[in-house]
Amino acid sequence: MKRALLLIALAASSSLVLAKPDIKSPSEVVAEAKSDDWQQLNPENILKIELQTGPVYIALNPELAPNHVANIKALAREGFYTNLSMYRFVENFVAQGGDMSDKKIPQKGKKAIAAEFYHSTDSALKITPLSAVDGYAPRTGFLNGFAVGQNEAGTKTWMTHCVGSFAMARTNDINSGGTEFYITLTPQRYLDKNTTVFGQLLSGMEHVQHLDRKPVAGQAYNIIKGVTVLADVKGAPSFKRLKTNTPVFEALIAARKNRAGDWFVDRPNHTDVCSVPVPVEMEEKPGKS
Repeated sequence: MKRALLLIALAASSSLVLAKPDIKSPSEVVAEAKSDDWQQLNPENILKIELQTGPVYIALNPELAPNHVANIKALAREGFYTNLSMYRFVENFVAQGGDMSDKKIPQKGKKAIAAEFYHSTDSALKITPLSAVDGYAPRTGFLNGFAVGQNEAGTKTWMTHCVGSFAMARTNDINSGGTEFYITLTPQRYLDKNTTVFGQLLSGMEHVQHLDRKPVAGQAYNIIKGVTVLADVKGAPSFKRLKTNTPVFEALIAARKNRAGDWFVDRPNHTDVCSVPVPVEMEEKPGKS
């Protein structure tokens, strides 16, 4: 009788150990999001970079880097980038564009502006925290759709260098950036707070990855056909992004920490700020491609 009870106890214990946690996959979390969980993005703060193979769309972040956003919009509206190039491509690092000659003088925008490596506030700026150990910032999380880092007090906030981050290149002079931008191809967190990150790619990474790696003599090299503010583009697509200050997004973070499905045999209950991409949906206008 004791042996039978022992076997039953062991079986029950085994079933508890093998039980799968009741968790959803990231795709299931996003699929269940309601319309109120999405934010329609303002086309005034979206940049369209027209490359030879197609458009790249960038969400700008005026909250954390207002001067950089204002400057690149001014540059776009004066046509500064038309027929310039994406002149630097470093595999698994960045694609950089602008005026390789460094001789073109902006008419409305500025050639160089003061760095905005982080945004300072008198009190803690509330973010949706990741609650995870991070080697580059005391705190990480999300603010209005952007991945960010913070100091311990939450009074300094900056965008992190995740895939598709949009930032301003500079020389050794921290205030020398103004026209030369780059897009990160992989996370480059060691650059955080060393350059001004002021946007995040929404769509079009395939066109960035399609850029030529090296120039060929006698051929145009990665020409930028134009850079425009989306609000100025007739018939432009619209974008919406999952809000990052909702229970749905918190559920998405949890789903990224512990993946659902029988395939996973190890669930580390951990993720990092660059491994929680914020879902984006693009809606084309009828008759447009």
